[in-house]
Amino acid sequence: MNPLLASTLEHLRALVAFDTRNPPRAIGTGGIFDYLRAQLPGFDLTVTDYGAGAVALHAVRGAPRLLFNVHLDTVPASPDWSADPLALRVTDDRAIGLGACDIKGAAAALLAAAAHSDGACAFLFSSDEEANDARCIAGFLDCGPPVCEAVIVAEPTRGEAVLAHRGISSVLLRFAGRAGHASGAQGATDSALHQALRWGASALDYVETQAHQRFAGLTGLRFNIGRVDGGIKANVIAPAAEVRFGFRPLPSMDTDAILADLRRLAPSAPAQFEETFRGPPLPAGDIAGAEAHRLAARDLADELALPVGNAVDFWTEAALFSQAGYTTFVFGPGDIAQAHTGDEWVALDQLAAYAAHVHRIIDSGLA
Repeated sequence: MNPLLASTLEHLRALVAFDTRNPPRAIGTGGIFDYLRAQLPGFDLTVTDYGAGAVALHAVRGAPRLLFNVHLDTVPASPDWSADPLALRVTDDRAIGLGACDIKGAAAALLAAAAHSDGACAFLFSSDEEANDARCIAGFLDCGPPVCEAVIVAEPTRGEAVLAHRGISSVLLRFAGRAGHASGAQGATDSALHQALRWGASALDYVETQAHQRFAGLTGLRFNIGRVDGGIKANVIAPAAEVRFGFRPLPSMDTDAILADLRRLAPSAPAQFEETFRGPPLPAGDIAGAEAHRLAARDLADELALPVGNAVDFWTEAALFSQAGYTTFVFGPGDIAQAHTGDEWVALDQLAAYAAHVHRIIDSGLA
């Protein structure tokens, strides 16, 4: 095992041992952030607490042009773990631990690469990416003038630079009906649940009409009705119903227009139609601007001699940096298929390759 990978695994063992599960959003400025501060001698360090478990550490050495971003929070451990999720296990080909793939492996590699070089570099460690109310990146972007030329966001991309991904929108939809005995004839809008079911069928048909849309190898509109609640019992007309749904647009799609279309599908004016979360696609902008930003990110990846992969369907905070005007792509070890699973793992060869790329970029002055 080469020294850089050995150092990465030493850091990963320490990082996994810190409980940064999100929820419960109980992350503070100590703990894992104390560890990071101790591992970054010679860096100018700024720790900012945005509240509700959202803490960010901005570390800068020299005058870099790139910013490496990685989040430290993890999802809660599922019941499927075969051993303590906070105790790293290393086999011949993988490192197993909560967050090892998503994405503490990258954080460990950044620490190792920085320690093996004295080149200029900048890191932003955040702790709320897995929350439904992320604050760190927004707070960082609001803090003042640009601090770098481009941003590389670590997420599991199998060690390839990903230049494009879908956006995300989550919506709460409520319907109001009128309670009554179910034995009688009903109007189209008497039952809130009937309204919800009709809307759902129309929404699924609408999604089919978007199948022809294309951008950077991605096709169509991803859509999911995640939860439906309402009603009282089988012989009572439902007076209220709630639907929670989400969709993932392509960079070339207009999210506001999609929301308007989905709202118009309701059989009557919904009692509530509220977008609860929106993340822009990567790259952000209209179709012409998005393509220009994608090409700029491709040029940067080529300059850094990084392998370029396909666009992905999952969302990342790289889109927030792109929306703010930074050339941005996603690049990290691990496969999204192993993220959020029991016995989550990252392949050692991918971890070693990622650490070597980052070290090369820093050591050669490209950062």
